[in-house]
Amino acid sequence: MATREDEYATFVRARSHALLRSAYLLTGDQHLAEDLVQEALARTHRSWSRLHETGNAEAYARRVMYHLQVSVWRRRKVAEFLPGELPEPAHRGGPDDPDAIAWRITLERALGSLSKRQRAVVVLRYFEDHTEAEAADILGVSVSTVKTQAARAIEHLRKLVPHLREPDDERRPTA
Repeated sequence: MATREDEYATFVRARSHALLRSAYLLTGDQHLAEDLVQEALARTHRSWSRLHETGNAEAYARRVMYHLQVSVWRRRKVAEFLPGELPEPAHRGGPDDPDAIAWRITLERALGSLSKRQRAVVVLRYFEDHTEAEAADILGVSVSTVKTQAARAIEHLRKLVPHLREPDDERRPTA
């Protein structure tokens, strides 16, 4: 029979990659994402006996990640400025296609230009596929804040990456 430590190790092996993807989208930096996942898994380990019994280990680890990242965002920092224009991607091909690489870089830069809260909302709503209520609960904000931040983020992303516009956006008059 597997011990709790073996079960925890199995959980870590099975879910670390998915947690790391989400953490990278939240932080925008591979090393910070790894640190975030490591801390979330450490806290999950401390609560493993309770979490394992209820089957909520991954949800708990993700919630810890989001809360830790929000805490980082709340700390005072020197404002960052990313100079330069974003390149226009020609099309999206395979993962090694130069155009696909340029597209990913464009999207990564655009996501990096969002405010920290907007990025968290985009990750939760559109990458993790959480509802507005779930995202609000995870971030500890109101549903209306999630809606506002999501709308502002999408508007900002569409300005930076015109290819993200919906097909009928072309017909809408600009104000």
